[in-house]
Amino acid sequence: MSYQALYRVWRPQVFEDVIGQRHVTQTLQNALLQQKTSHAYLFSGPRGTGKTSAAKILAKAINCERAPISEPCNECPACKSITDGSSPDVMEIDAASNNGVEEIRDIRDKVKYSPTSVRYKVYIIDEVHMLSIGAFNALLKTLEEPPSHVLFILATTEPHKIPLTIISRCQRFDFKRITAHDIVYRMKHITQETGIHVQEEAMFTIARTAEGGMRDALSLLDQAISFSDGEVTIQEALTVTGSISQDALQSLAEAVEDKDLSKALTSLKQLLMSGKDPSRIIEDLILYYRDLLLYKSAPELEESMERVVMDQAFQELADRTSTSFIYHYLDVLTKTQQDMKWANQAQTVMEISLVKMCEDQDHVSVSNEEVDELKKQLLQLQAQVKTLVEQGVKVQSSTSEPAKSKPTSRPSARGYRPPTGRVKEILKEATKEDLQQIRTRWGLMQERMVQMKLRSLVALLSEAEPVAASPSSFVIKFEHEIHCQMATEKPEFSQSISTVLAELTGTSYDVIGVPSKHWHEIREEFIKFQQSDSSSSDMSSGEREEDPLVSEALKLVGDELVEWVDEK
Repeated sequence: MSYQALYRVWRPQVFEDVIGQRHVTQTLQNALLQQKTSHAYLFSGPRGTGKTSAAKILAKAINCERAPISEPCNECPACKSITDGSSPDVMEIDAASNNGVEEIRDIRDKVKYSPTSVRYKVYIIDEVHMLSIGAFNALLKTLEEPPSHVLFILATTEPHKIPLTIISRCQRFDFKRITAHDIVYRMKHITQETGIHVQEEAMFTIARTAEGGMRDALSLLDQAISFSDGEVTIQEALTVTGSISQDALQSLAEAVEDKDLSKALTSLKQLLMSGKDPSRIIEDLILYYRDLLLYKSAPELEESMERVVMDQAFQELADRTSTSFIYHYLDVLTKTQQDMKWANQAQTVMEISLVKMCEDQDHVSVSNEEVDELKKQLLQLQAQVKTLVEQGVKVQSSTSEPAKSKPTSRPSARGYRPPTGRVKEILKEATKEDLQQIRTRWGLMQERMVQMKLRSLVALLSEAEPVAASPSSFVIKFEHEIHCQMATEKPEFSQSISTVLAELTGTSYDVIGVPSKHWHEIREEFIKFQQSDSSSSDMSSGEREEDPLVSEALKLVGDELVEWVDEK
């Protein structure tokens, strides 16, 4: 065949042609000039990023008749023989088909012989991760201490499969994916040299599809040139790569933003009828919204755009699309992309995602400005409350009991209100024996609730404990007010606890939940009330008569929390 593919014709012959790997080529060039090359190298990275090409360039540079130099001359007999593959001392070995112990032993036996035509023998082992364990073991000693005239260059796309004993014997260079701009730069150079006309938008489409591989990009460019008639246009590049035009994505995004489900589904149908793959549509749509979000957050980073060209239509859509909606769209599309991997009807999954995106989402309609305003108002309220507290203003809690019809009070706009009256009633009848009976069975109760598949209720009890109990009721203290509020809002919470405790103790208890800070306030108020009643009673011989209620309070909370105050 007289024709050669572009990626073969334009394979890099000097380090300067290795695009997007400056961190590798600069290091190798400095080592060549300083004559500090290693005996073994490991080149790892994605496909088509220049690993094997860099290995051959290094083999030419180290054997060039003009060495030490940073670039091979490609004119001397040594460089020419290595370029055309005729040099017997520079060998490229495919480890995928030569992965046995015998092949490696053959290499090990031959490395001791001096090169015949150049200064260094170079072994380039491609896809080295395909070697067997026995082959790696056979290579170990030779790789660590080869003769002075031998250089090993290992190349792989999966370095995690290589034993650490091999990696530690090499200088490792990680090749990275080539950016779309670097790929386009290289393609412009090639098309100018060959006289091929390719639109710049078509180059960017091909570069994005190549996903960081220069070889893949040149293969797609070769295919697009064959498909076109004189000049490669954006439409021809989209057809060859299977990508979607920005106009189609723009139309779909505008329909979603306008909540026009009919238009959105029609646009999707047109794309599918033109042969576009649903998974590719999802991928391009995610990149489109990614660029939309990036433009709204940092419009100066135009070079970071992956999928779009910032035309007027794109900018207008960005201006009228809320950031919170973009986050919502990306969440829906990302989940859809995952679901499509296991779905038999990918089109149906895609249509459902469009329905979700076109629905009115009240929970994402709050703008960032509104959130900031709410935060500012909250800070102002906190400052006002702090000022009132410093001035000695206290909120008087109501002593009237709530209606018996509701076992727990409901949260209001001003926060959670504990059932103070009911708690005080329990404290009047509370005993240590009743509390101990519940506490000893507290762990068994939670285990029983887990068995009953009530894990969400048990989670609310993770930082809660019973603190007071009467023969018919008990109080649960919650460390966090939000947990107490959530518990009291669930009718099944108190019912489940009462049912399980009835099985364990034989007594059906009423359950009262109180946040920790409210519990301390109610208990202190109750104790002071009991002290006041006791101090107003008659005293004899300077001694205080013991009130039964006070005695019960002392039994319940202990002497250390009680302070006697005589008011005259």
